[in-house]
Amino acid sequence: MTTGSGTASAPPEATPPAAASAAARPAAEPPPAARPPGTAGPPAARRGSYRRLSVEARRAELLTAALGLFAHRVPEDVSLDDVAAAAGASRPLVYRYFPGGKQQLYEAALRSAADELERCFEEPRSGPLSGRLSRVLDRYLAFVDEHDAGFSALLQSGSVVETSRTNAIVDEVRRTAAEEILLHLAVKEPGVRLRMMVRTWITAVEAASLIWLDEEKQPPVEELRDWLVDHFVALLTATATTDPQAARVIRAALVVEPAEGPVGRLARRVVPALGEASHLL
Repeated sequence: MTTGSGTASAPPEATPPAAASAAARPAAEPPPAARPPGTAGPPAARRGSYRRLSVEARRAELLTAALGLFAHRVPEDVSLDDVAAAAGASRPLVYRYFPGGKQQLYEAALRSAADELERCFEEPRSGPLSGRLSRVLDRYLAFVDEHDAGFSALLQSGSVVETSRTNAIVDEVRRTAAEEILLHLAVKEPGVRLRMMVRTWITAVEAASLIWLDEEKQPPVEELRDWLVDHFVALLTATATTDPQAARVIRAALVVEPAEGPVGRLARRVVPALGEASHLL
């Protein structure tokens, strides 16, 4: 999901941008011998902000600080000064690495978060399908839990820093997630109905995650995960009734599902629930 200027290389740290005047740049710290006796050194955060780091390490440090802020506050409530303070750096230093300002920094942070979110869907393709989905959802929901406010702002498109590039990053996460799930269904060329079913489920997972945050993270995350696995099985089952490819997929998946696993428990709950519907058969 490489988009926008978020991946641009930072200029050398040794030269501040023209916009950063000498007045804006923190005064150089005098050597220890030049300080008057009894004078305290600068705060630890400021000393740390000017320690020698590689370009990659410094940029990663600033991105980590930005991600921590964007995770719990909507982007418009985060300033470059906030990021600088969280990283123990200065505003001119942030501009050296992100000369496009807050927009570039947000896109870079979003790119980093999107990479992490995409990795949630990476899972070995072995064992019961329901177990694989459960592990994927455990990682996905842990991400949602950790990045609550930022996740909401991201998916609800309510940020003033939203652009076509940020939207493209979010869309790529969705496409990547769908592709990973389709790989688990072990079909070389999934048809339109199967693709639609998987993309519908991804959308449902997003919506349920946002509602879960709005409901103060209730029900417990384990219950939400199991419910979303049930949704996948139900969608696949419904699709299989009209699509031969989906029917082959679900038959192959059910063969390796244990009786005491999620699918077995779902089947035992569904049968009684439909007990009064025999007149429909």
